[in-house]
Amino acid sequence: MRQPQRFPWLVVAVLWTACKGGVETAPSKPAAGTAAIGGSGAGAGASAAGVVAVRAGTGAGAAGVASAGRASGSQAGAGAGAGASATPTGGSGAATGGPLLGTCPAFPPDDAWNRDVETAPSSAEWTAHLRTLVGAKKLHPDYGNSGSEHYGIPINVVPKTQPAVGIQFDDYPEESDPGPYPLPGAAQARIEGGTPMACDGDCHFLVVQEGTCHLFEGYACQYRSDGWHCSNGASWDLSRTSAGQRPAGFTSADAAGLAIAPGLVRYAEAQSGEIRHAIRFTLHCTRANYVDPASHAAVPSGCSAQSADAPPMGLRVRLKASYDISTLTGAAKAVARAMQRYGMILADNGSDFYFQGEADTRWSDADVEPLKNIPSDAFEALEPGTLKH
Repeated sequence: MRQPQRFPWLVVAVLWTACKGGVETAPSKPAAGTAAIGGSGAGAGASAAGVVAVRAGTGAGAAGVASAGRASGSQAGAGAGAGASATPTGGSGAATGGPLLGTCPAFPPDDAWNRDVETAPSSAEWTAHLRTLVGAKKLHPDYGNSGSEHYGIPINVVPKTQPAVGIQFDDYPEESDPGPYPLPGAAQARIEGGTPMACDGDCHFLVVQEGTCHLFEGYACQYRSDGWHCSNGASWDLSRTSAGQRPAGFTSADAAGLAIAPGLVRYAEAQSGEIRHAIRFTLHCTRANYVDPASHAAVPSGCSAQSADAPPMGLRVRLKASYDISTLTGAAKAVARAMQRYGMILADNGSDFYFQGEADTRWSDADVEPLKNIPSDAFEALEPGTLKH
């Protein structure tokens, strides 16, 4: 299976770059019987507090892929009507020693997403390739708020009793985990890039079910008269390590075959001062290979499948220990420190060095703007291991 990339957002990306400093795509939907954890979307009246059930988010899209993948760039989603709740979507759990999604572990502490790589060996070769590919770009947080526009990818949290409903996978059923899924209703669901009935971009739909601690993620999702439709989807058992949950060569709701939610910067953990996991990020070109923990390669239109400078999906980069983060404070410092300790994992195609977070109306400029000053050459690539295809 190969997912199509969509490029209609490229023109809009220029506008976002001028207004927000860049682009990412993919809308998310809210779930019925759940509370929204933060709305995403232009003009959306997203909740001011983290909500118990649904979060809105961002996604990327790009057309004409040579090998399954999607372009990523943050876009304003629709978070209107998101209800506030006292329960945050993710923080660090004392019981598990690792990050949480709702009350569930975001995979075990020894999972690739949660692995401390502060002393892992770097790769001078891949670091040089990244410099050539990216040039003098700077880091860009692909979440936050600008007036009535809210950026980020929402995470819907539903209870164990949430009824399972059927879902139609229109494009890649052979690489999708079959339903039914415990999805929220269209009126409550939060989707990246709009509403369940009208979204733009990747339309990622992320749902965590508490009690079972399963994560359900879909790409290009929407609600129609006959129910939920997605291009493809994946189900994850959050109590098990993510490695091996996707067959080799399979994609997921992300081009790299990874879970999306565990790699998002969550508001609660950033405000706590400590983020205990790697962060999802995007580059405009990748090659026809992937490395662990990814399970799928993607080559966007206009990129060479075997470009010497294009990295494989799953490549991890790390903010250099020598980069001074002492002038940063609060949530911004927590993010930078996580990038030094856990790094960022290449998960999708999109704007260079964009990294993603959950949509939450409480993000302030102080939380995100200082991070835009970090140059991409302050990062080093880690030894990737065996290239797969």
